[in-house]
Amino acid sequence: MLRKLFVSTLVFVFLFSALASANAIPAEGMTSQDKLSAAETFVYGTVQTGSLMERINKIQKDMYGKTTNDPLMQKIDKMYAYAKITSLEAPAFSFQLNALEWSFNHTISSDRPAKIRLEDVEHTVSGNVVQGALDDRLHSLLKLSYSAGRVEAIGTSIPKDSLVKIKMTQALSNKTNRVGDKVVFQVNEDVYAGGVLVIAKGAVGTGKISKVEQARNFGRDAELKIDFESVEGFDGTMVPVFLGDKAKKETLSMAKAAGASVAGMIVLGPIGIVGGAFVHGKDITVPPGAEMYVQTTNDIDIYGIQSK
Repeated sequence: MLRKLFVSTLVFVFLFSALASANAIPAEGMTSQDKLSAAETFVYGTVQTGSLMERINKIQKDMYGKTTNDPLMQKIDKMYAYAKITSLEAPAFSFQLNALEWSFNHTISSDRPAKIRLEDVEHTVSGNVVQGALDDRLHSLLKLSYSAGRVEAIGTSIPKDSLVKIKMTQALSNKTNRVGDKVVFQVNEDVYAGGVLVIAKGAVGTGKISKVEQARNFGRDAELKIDFESVEGFDGTMVPVFLGDKAKKETLSMAKAAGASVAGMIVLGPIGIVGGAFVHGKDITVPPGAEMYVQTTNDIDIYGIQSK
């Protein structure tokens, strides 16, 4: 149950603003080193050590079960595209892993290494972790959920101002946070566009702290301002989001429906309806699990899966 706040002097001044830029370097702007590091971080969670040749051979063996005879730069380009770039003809490994994980759990954990995510599904299915190339293991599991073990990528568009329900994954406070601090949150409900799943529950979103003011004398309130930046779409596209009027209205409706005490705009509960309330003259505290809505900044093309 949500514990109500004492609101006799409750004042809400939680400030948000939009940042419409994506949180990723376009593939055409990446060096070979960038691409290999991105592929390694996706698979292992960290950038690996050694020469470029040693590193690309390792990830090729782990992913394909063998190395190829392509020139070094071509090996890296192919690995990055295989891991991260989705098209109608060739859904990326990351896209297919999202589809696999979602089919079993109706949530994804794209913030974790692909190797660990795949092992977790294997353990769920058989109680064991399978050996062999990650690609073979992925497609073996996909046969349990999708026809012929193939995931179909469907191109669509997320309309501007589409609502995205999120929850905070870290504690935020004007006492502990500083300007520039990264803010991480998760999508808390699937988002569909025309029946196509385009943003999955569990997808990661990011923002940053852009303003911190401490409470001062004579009842001057503390402030904590967050710039929401983007959430990760099903195909890895970084979807720009912000807290606009539509999101504020939906957040307020959610707070009221939960029976929370409402004064001004938004209510904050210890288990979290919304992040962003503080008692007059006191400090702002946003607990992990606090929920709210943001909305998409503009129309954006994306690949998703048919799930309805």
